Amino acid sequence: MPDQLVFSFPHIGNYYIILKGLVNDLYPDAKVLPPPPITNRTIELGARCSPDFVCAPFKYNMGNYIEALDAGANVLLQTGTGCRFAYYGEVQKQILEDLGYDFTLLCLSRENTQARNAYRLLKSVDHKLRPGRFARAFVLALRKILLMDEIENYIRQNVGFETVPDSFEALHLQFLKDLDRTRTFPQLRALRIKYRKQLKCLNVTKPDRYLRVGIVGELYTLMEPFSNYYLEKELAKSQIMVSRTMSASFLLLGKKANNPFRQSNGYLKYPIGATGADSVVQCKQYFDAGYDGVIHMKSYGCTPEINAMPALRNLSRDYGCPIMHLSFDTQLGETGMQTRLEAFVDMISMRKGILLA
Repeated sequence: MPDQLVFSFPHIGNYYIILKGLVNDLYPDAKVLPPPPITNRTIELGARCSPDFVCAPFKYNMGNYIEALDAGANVLLQTGTGCRFAYYGEVQKQILEDLGYDFTLLCLSRENTQARNAYRLLKSVDHKLRPGRFARAFVLALRKILLMDEIENYIRQNVGFETVPDSFEALHLQFLKDLDRTRTFPQLRALRIKYRKQLKCLNVTKPDRYLRVGIVGELYTLMEPFSNYYLEKELAKSQIMVSRTMSASFLLLGKKANNPFRQSNGYLKYPIGATGADSVVQCKQYFDAGYDGVIHMKSYGCTPEINAMPALRNLSRDYGCPIMHLSFDTQLGETGMQTRLEAFVDMISMRKGILLA
């Protein structure tokens, strides 16, 4: 092992803040190198070193890893369950080693997602890690995730109706800074109280009739806004309330508490892998709640989400409510996505008889 452990990990939404805190809590003597925001260079690096037909998250992660290793990281974190992504860690490790990088990969996937195995793996790079510290760090990280998802869900549903431009974004950025500095449970409780109160104080004016759109699909494409060209913000510009159930909170707690086959009411008969069944169930829930449309997003070639598409089309037919399917890859142009999104928004606004700004 090197004298100084320098950790890094893939970028996915704002969860890098929580991962940074988790690593700091687990390894106080180590250095944490959070991945920089994803750029076109990240995509180019990742795509250049990845198989052509692998899914887009693999390429994004590869770009993150290469940038981190070039910046001095020597320990990389990876995780993934539910689909072939759970096996990507070993493939990525081999590619990076073939490129000449010297590092340690800690892959928290498959059997290593179990607490005992995860502790054993994480302790392999620092024998000073004790079970108490391990448990505390993960519980604190989980509670941070729950708070972050709560705050961002509220913003997602209300930012399109703010009366003071950028008021939600300014508060959100300050929240993320404060969350990054949070190291104890009392600090986190105080943070929760503070920002719940401040969010309620932001002025919001919702018209009597407005559009509601649900977002479903593959987890990475939904949770990393760069990969979907910040689609949620584009919808908010048209004064649309956006809802998205898929989050780290759902994957860690909500998914295990639900039976997607029972909740699908016959729209699914067989397992389809990963979050495919969740996309179907969540779409049905949005239609039952009277939403005006659903957007289904996935990375190109995502088999579980492709398997979900027939059930989603059946839901759209039975409820008479539109679904737009968007497939993203590193080669997809932003202009094409925006054109389709504008057409979808125009369609659902005309169906409801609402004139958008």
